[in-house]
Amino acid sequence: MSETMEHTGHECKKSIQAVHDAMYVLGGKWKISIIASLLFGPKRYSDILRDVTGISGKMLSRELKEMETNLLVKRTVVSTQPVTVSYELTEYGESAKPVIDILAKWGEVHRTCIKRKT
Repeated sequence: MSETMEHTGHECKKSIQAVHDAMYVLGGKWKISIIASLLFGPKRYSDILRDVTGISGKMLSRELKEMETNLLVKRTVVSTQPVTVSYELTEYGESAKPVIDILAKWGEVHRTCIKRKT
């Protein structure tokens, strides 16, 4: 096997692993929608629940905890009466914005393409 083919094979595997890692953190039905919601600024739990159509409260709680563990989301508790909890993207979480923007644009084009077909 030539050195060029070995190099290309290594780069391919490296790229696939990087995509796998990203999808591990962002994968599932809800995380990207939650990030998209929080790209518009900090929100309370109920606001996110309203933004992300179809997600259950239990699933939103689970996803937010997992996203906090993966350093994408910061949870802030304010000692008001009643206690106020808000969520916002960390700087690291905001680094996903270009990915979300590209997915949103692609999704719009795809929806238009499919509508034209039917």
